[in-house]
Amino acid sequence: MPYIERREIIAEIGKLHNAAVICYFTGDRENVSTRIAPDVLPVLYRHLRSLRNPERVALFLYTRGGDVLTPWRLVHLIREFAPYFDVLIPFRAYSAGTLVCLGADQIVMTKMGELGPIDPSVVNAFNPQDPHNPSARIPVNVEDVYSYLALAREQGGITSEEHLARAFLLLAERIHPLALGNVHRNYLLVRSLARRLLELRREPFPEERVRHIIDSLTEKLYAHNHMISRQEALREIMLPVIFPSERLEALMWELYEDFVAELVMTEPFNPAKILRGSRTEFEVTGGFVESEGGQDAFVFTGVVERRDFPEAGQISVNILKQGWHSRI
Repeated sequence: MPYIERREIIAEIGKLHNAAVICYFTGDRENVSTRIAPDVLPVLYRHLRSLRNPERVALFLYTRGGDVLTPWRLVHLIREFAPYFDVLIPFRAYSAGTLVCLGADQIVMTKMGELGPIDPSVVNAFNPQDPHNPSARIPVNVEDVYSYLALAREQGGITSEEHLARAFLLLAERIHPLALGNVHRNYLLVRSLARRLLELRREPFPEERVRHIIDSLTEKLYAHNHMISRQEALREIMLPVIFPSERLEALMWELYEDFVAELVMTEPFNPAKILRGSRTEFEVTGGFVESEGGQDAFVFTGVVERRDFPEAGQISVNILKQGWHSRI
């Protein structure tokens, strides 16, 4: 379905939800995936400026995560244009996507809608080296570090300061102390961001509910890849989730499936399949920002080449450029 037809679905979703709708879709196609990142902010600004003083803006969001600092600026930007802000979740909105949801007045989730924990994985130069790829570093999950220390106290029965210090030293022998310091800083950062985003709501929650939401999304979910259904998000985590009408749910899913089809997300991007002759240039789209006011696409531009030296039949792929392009 081309953008012109998709725009009609966006308009109908807006009428049903009584909001101006902007879609932010970060594709997860293998080899050309995209994530929430600050480079989307000028793109969103262009779409927000095309709106006519809306009372409510709804962000149609699909993402597996990304930069944890971007949601703070993104939510602030949208609230500059409308007093009410909602998020529409057809399927996945993990990690940084869940942080965006914390800044919303309402989170509209389909039956397939999923949120995720907000504890980030930290990677820097001091992280452990990946034994299978010496040039790469192994991510350290924030909650894994705190869970190790909790395990020593609660299950290992270690209570004295001396023994706890020994347990920490064992950890520091495996993970560089500066990497552990970075973990702690990110632990404080994500909790602070979650609190500040929740405080942006038009009707702020009581302090007890704020603490419950933050603890639930960081410490009480025991797997970083835990998928939070709308029932769990509403009843257990106590987020402001609402269920769409049958018609709105159908439109949200139709729009999601059309983005999936256009981005070919069900098939890995294999440059070898597009190679013609010894050298072929390519452009492939990895994400979209769309509204009734236009379309922007995140495009990877590159070249795939067949090389017969030092071994015959070798294929090399180079991404020459990547970024957002306004199409309409």
